[in-house]
Amino acid sequence: MSRRAWLRAGLGLLAGSQVLLGLWVLLLPELFWKWPWVAHLPPYNEHLLRDFGGASLALAVVLCAAAATMERRLVLTALTAYLVSSVAHLLFHASHLGPLSAASAAGFMSLLGAAVLLPAALVWSAADGTAFREPDPAGRQSAP
Repeated sequence: MSRRAWLRAGLGLLAGSQVLLGLWVLLLPELFWKWPWVAHLPPYNEHLLRDFGGASLALAVVLCAAAATMERRLVLTALTAYLVSSVAHLLFHASHLGPLSAASAAGFMSLLGAAVLLPAALVWSAADGTAFREPDPAGRQSAP
């Protein structure tokens, strides 16, 4: 798989996860709140959950635009925005694992860690700019 295809697939995976999460939280906030990894947190707040769902969908829009256009600045901006959000999310939950079993906490931290590592790897892959060069008909790489 080319670097460009891998980058586009990664953007699509991140966007898809944000669409699923955003729709779940926006449309069914009480069901999301009952999820074991969330239910142990402070009291239910429908307003904050629906805002979180909307923000997740907004991030999905930017990730989809980046995947569709493969424009370097947009791709790096979208990935950096996702990375900032996922690092903050990981740090919060890492300090609130007390009510979870060791196995549940390990699974949760693995999931949140992957949500940091994937966009970080995609940023690293995109940073040198080669993923944004299209091969010309003769097979040579063109400038981004």
